Amino acid sequence: MIGFGRHDPCARWIDGAFWLAARTPNGPGTIAFRRTGGTETYGPGGDWLAERAPGMLGLEDDLTGFDPSPHPLVQRLAHEHQGVRFPGTRLIFHRLLRNICEQKVTGTEAYRGYSAIVRHFKERAPGPRDDLLLPPEPERVAATPYYVFHPLGVEQKRADAIRRAAFEMPRLQQCQTSEELTKRLVSIPGIGPWTASEVVRVVFGDPDAVSVGDFHLKNIVSWALAGEPRGTDERMLELLEPFRGHRGRVILLLEAAGIGAPRYGPRMPIREFKTW
Repeated sequence: MIGFGRHDPCARWIDGAFWLAARTPNGPGTIAFRRTGGTETYGPGGDWLAERAPGMLGLEDDLTGFDPSPHPLVQRLAHEHQGVRFPGTRLIFHRLLRNICEQKVTGTEAYRGYSAIVRHFKERAPGPRDDLLLPPEPERVAATPYYVFHPLGVEQKRADAIRRAAFEMPRLQQCQTSEELTKRLVSIPGIGPWTASEVVRVVFGDPDAVSVGDFHLKNIVSWALAGEPRGTDERMLELLEPFRGHRGRVILLLEAAGIGAPRYGPRMPIREFKTW
């Protein structure tokens, strides 16, 4: 959930450890989570990352008030996936950059654009890994004109949203709650409820965040909870209402179980925006 899989130059599994490079209030830092439970940190931001390591691992996720009993499937998944937890990274820009890249495109288009942006602003992360990069500095991104992003595979609409978000980072970093960050995010042109929800579910580990507007999610929830192969955002919210306060947790359980709705028709084509 923290990284973008093997395509993320800033967060990836390497030699049996999960490595995360980040820009912290104390400066650049890198943290490595070993499978054995140990951690290593590097750079001036290392101590900041070490202090937040429990949250990143989901150890601060609070299940208080979560009652899976309204639906037998949720009840079963809650038992089978007891170890699934929400991380809380407190790293806003890295997550926001990724989620804006994911707006209204396929997964392939999203990770290509995101990875290309990180590599364009290429800055090696602190520590021993030559293959780990830092997320770009928001100040540099905000000062970069749109035409630089187009050859990277990000069209003007998303590029402008990324640049605006980077400019607003001083305000965004002052937010202390999921509600406050959501309010400020949706006030930025080009950022809507879907992007805000995707950000706060990882930055603050918000267990109630629901990504309204997602292309697939409404169908997954409708299929899993009502046996309906196609749904709407309104129907999704209706089905999740008994779990209010932990609606995002139900979605996380469905994702952990690999549940998907039946597919009809052709898939969305993969486009090359840099050739437009």
